[in-house]
Amino acid sequence: MSSAITIDLILKIWRQQNIHARGALQTYTLNDISTDMSFLEMLDVLNDQLVLAGYDPVAFDHDCREGICGMCGAVVNGQPHGPETETTLCQLHMRHFKTGDTLVIEPFRARAFKLVKDLVVDRSAFDTIIQAGGYVSVNTGGAQDANSLPVSQKNAEEAMDAAACIGCGACVAACPNAAAMLFVSGKISQFALLPQGHPERRERALNMVKAMDEEGFGNCTNERECEVSCPKGLSIRNIARLNREFLKAAISLP
Repeated sequence: MSSAITIDLILKIWRQQNIHARGALQTYTLNDISTDMSFLEMLDVLNDQLVLAGYDPVAFDHDCREGICGMCGAVVNGQPHGPETETTLCQLHMRHFKTGDTLVIEPFRARAFKLVKDLVVDRSAFDTIIQAGGYVSVNTGGAQDANSLPVSQKNAEEAMDAAACIGCGACVAACPNAAAMLFVSGKISQFALLPQGHPERRERALNMVKAMDEEGFGNCTNERECEVSCPKGLSIRNIARLNREFLKAAISLP
């Protein structure tokens, strides 16, 4: 049986104790990293070495490590979640890198994402936007017959595609304006396309866009970097739908 393939890496990682401290890139060398490891497992190896040497480990976000929760995220060589398309950082494997590579790892940078420590940022601004209207109010009672609310296959599939957003923030980190339009448009689209979301669709559009602006996110200028960096492949067509929903609501509501 052949032995596992290993690579040597040079890591330049952003270290910053807190939002008030000065930050800088620190250089680390890792040897014999298995190409079967995920990116976060590689960082685990680095942290084990740092702790054994008496140094502070690198702080980074993670939870499920299955590309589901949206907790992980960092900019690798200028690309949120790294070089692979539609891949979260926790699902990025080291086989996509070569021995001797230098990896520059930085946090998601945006005014609305306050830095906590090292690679960890506070993405609670997304929670504020969701609370402003990213939900559906449904009265409790007996279950309604499914066939009484017909939904076309096209609308159902587009709603499911929009609902795939995991709120990781890669779209914001990739956008030169730090816009959250792709995230917001995904949440608005998943409800606007289904009959259950129609009663509150106008208030939802106005409230979520208002919350987005108040949190300090920038404006969309159709750079499409958000679409490229999204690990779930959300389309910017959702942004067009968001704009239509917002305009219709702004015109029709007092």
